Amino acid sequence: LHLFYQYNPYSAIWGNMTWGHSISNDLVNWVHLEHALNPIEPYELGGCFSGSITMLPGGRPVIFYTGADTNNFQSQNLAFPKDPSDPLLREWVKSPHNPVITAEDDIEPSDFRDPTTAWQAVDGTWQVLIGGKIDGRGMAYLYQSNDFINWTRSEKIFHSSVKTGMWECPDFYPVSINGKDGVDNYLEKGNTKFVLKASFLDHDHYILGYYKAETDGFQVEATDFMEANTDWRYDYGGKFYASKTFYERG
Repeated sequence: LHLFYQYNPYSAIWGNMTWGHSISNDLVNWVHLEHALNPIEPYELGGCFSGSITMLPGGRPVIFYTGADTNNFQSQNLAFPKDPSDPLLREWVKSPHNPVITAEDDIEPSDFRDPTTAWQAVDGTWQVLIGGKIDGRGMAYLYQSNDFINWTRSEKIFHSSVKTGMWECPDFYPVSINGKDGVDNYLEKGNTKFVLKASFLDHDHYILGYYKAETDGFQVEATDFMEANTDWRYDYGGKFYASKTFYERG
């Protein structure tokens, strides 16, 4: 098992955001490895921030992460293992195509971050969500690609809500309507609902709904974020924020 995390390797204060990397066989005992990502490129000198891992066909992992430059202009970038056959995945190489997604003119470049794990629609097109904000309204942008390098934004916002502020670390995944088994996010299945989670106002909030890839659409099942006094949270304590799910096949 591989765990990637943000931290400052030089001090116990905010800054120098780097991706650490640890491995474990039991989720209890961990071995620290070399850094996966260091902020050394111009597009990330302000830090290598949150992102996700996606498994490409053939089992090759790719890191999709946000880099911030010295003006805090945020972009989305890729990194691949230097040696995919290394079970420890000790070295990572940033794509020469970086940044692969930058903020268009109608997107605030300092509020554009935290790509989800990507998934494939029925037609094989890759889909990924990125958190954002416009005039205090939080939202998730949907981007699509055929090759994981060249990305195009969907013509419509995937989902947005008022009174939330910036959506950080969005997450999107299916859950079974019947049964207790997990569901892979790469395929649509009829017996599923989808969870859309966003981190805002110091908590992790979620809503349930239905997803149709052919229309790039997410339909909320009942009430939206912050509506009708509904406030569904992962946790009601004060220190649970910016969580990330993972799914293990088998």
